[in-house]
Amino acid sequence: MSRWILSVALLLSAGPIRAQDARFESAVTCIKRYEGMHDHRHLPYVGYGHKLLLGESFPAMTEKLADSLLRADLRKKCAVFRRFGADSLLLGVLAYNVGEYRLLGYGTQPKSRLVRKLEAGDRDIHSEYTAFCHYKGKAVSSIRRRREEEFKILFIK
Repeated sequence: MSRWILSVALLLSAGPIRAQDARFESAVTCIKRYEGMHDHRHLPYVGYGHKLLLGESFPAMTEKLADSLLRADLRKKCAVFRRFGADSLLLGVLAYNVGEYRLLGYGTQPKSRLVRKLEAGDRDIHSEYTAFCHYKGKAVSSIRRRREEEFKILFIK
């Protein structure tokens, strides 16, 4: 009887999985699917798209280490966009791929239309989000599919 009570108490103390955690896991899964595992041939990118910083070296990248780096990087990107509330994860995933300065602007680089719309309170951002599908000036259909999937999974109406 005491074991049963103890197990019920442990289950209740664990608490339910929050929706935010589920969305974060969906974001990690989506990034893993589209980035793929990078090895030494893709330097300066390793793991699932982690860019090596000055002084970093990962000679043997394991799946577990790559997953850990991805999660840490994504949390940092989301923290940059914390002021956007529910859209911070969506913007963090986009910034993981294109960089936060493409979104927020820096120096001569202006803010993106996506960020300007969100700052103005307009959340009709589908076309602005999916517009980040270009490589060397040309639209790439596989990147557009990725943006569509990210938007479908992570955007909260």
